[in-house]
Amino acid sequence: MPKSPLSPALFDFLRELSANNDRDWFADNKARYQSDVLDPAVELVRQLEKPLARVAPMLAAVPKRSGGSILRIYRDTRFGKDKTPYKTNVGISLKHQAGDDIHAPGVYLHLDPQETFIGAGCWRPERQSLAAIRAAIDSDSKSWLKTKRDKKFGGRYELTGDSLKTSPRDYPSDHPMIEDLRRIDFIAIAHRTEADWISDDVIDRIILDIKAARPLMTFLCNALGVPY
Repeated sequence: MPKSPLSPALFDFLRELSANNDRDWFADNKARYQSDVLDPAVELVRQLEKPLARVAPMLAAVPKRSGGSILRIYRDTRFGKDKTPYKTNVGISLKHQAGDDIHAPGVYLHLDPQETFIGAGCWRPERQSLAAIRAAIDSDSKSWLKTKRDKKFGGRYELTGDSLKTSPRDYPSDHPMIEDLRRIDFIAIAHRTEADWISDDVIDRIILDIKAARPLMTFLCNALGVPY
């Protein structure tokens, strides 16, 4: 069994970056970032390509240093109060081939010394997609409940994300699915540990998590009229 391309050095770097989040420190340690963080992350995505194609062929694993599945470490500081220049995590987005943005159904790997997890679903779907998902829950609540109650899915994931405080337009407050209709995120999280990412069976673990997310991904893709 191949060793994980990730090592404790990845998390060590992220911890140090969190304590030294400035351009001078990053410039002095950029070679470490590339050798300990970026290149191992690219190799992880490369190792995921073939098994992912078998279990979720509509998701794309693109092993490139830039422009692929690995999200940029540089933060957009133009609009927020937080002006620190770098993200202190590694984000890997396995996007659905039918959608070019982060709001489409997909799988997300989050490596952070504070919290590591695998996420599946739709984060902040745009207005039309959100309406389509809600309509699917309303018209086929049986399938939605079956998705939520699936043992493999529920054994690994918990539904999370933000919700409206009031009922969405067109749905009464006493609707039997109102708690789910209020959601503005349709995502599920499987919490993981640092040890999971550096274990020799990391690829198998990720693939099992992705397989377990199939009920949610299938429901969302069906709602949006895209294959899964």
